[in-house]
Amino acid sequence: MTIDLNSWEITWKFYLCNHSNQIEMKNTLFNAGLAIVFSTALISCNSKGTATNASSNDSLSANNSAIKEIVYVNSDSLLHNYEYFKDVTASFESKTKAAQADLTAKGTAFQREVAEYQGAAGNMSAEQRAATEERLARKQEELGRLNQNASTSLGQQEAEENEKLYNKISEYLKKFSAEKGYKLVLTYSTANPTVLYADKSLEVTKEVVDGLNAEYKKEKK
Repeated sequence: MTIDLNSWEITWKFYLCNHSNQIEMKNTLFNAGLAIVFSTALISCNSKGTATNASSNDSLSANNSAIKEIVYVNSDSLLHNYEYFKDVTASFESKTKAAQADLTAKGTAFQREVAEYQGAAGNMSAEQRAATEERLARKQEELGRLNQNASTSLGQQEAEENEKLYNKISEYLKKFSAEKGYKLVLTYSTANPTVLYADKSLEVTKEVVDGLNAEYKKEKK
């Protein structure tokens, strides 16, 4: 039985690089989730309106009223200033780096064992070589499982945090829209420009961030 150390090193380095990229891509993933939140029409529970006569003036008034019921949020600014997102990001980065450090340490120890075996193999009997290679092969398989388990665990945690973020913002926007009489909340993001242009008077980012942070502050107590 032969231990393919070179192949193992390539696989391991690819895994570590992939998870480093995961940290860098995290903001993009969360931004994508936010695009779904904001792009969804958030219909206010308090429908406002009065009976009007069919006239051009009433039509114009209705159109102006409808415009006031549409607002947008800059999701880049929201994420940058939302304390919950900052805490989640820091926590996830810490977990990812800890997993990387643990896997790297185990991988380095395994490489050392393989190198020691390769250096001593010439002085070992055929039976000793077979037993050592079998043990190292089992250890290599175990490291592969640890690799996969770590990847799966981090992926699940990231999905769970995305869902929590989605729920927090979605639930808050429903209340916020009901209180303000908004019918539609759109989003603007440099990475996801679903809105090409919007007048600054329609932006409610600061109000939303302040409200979200106020709720999060209460939750942390």
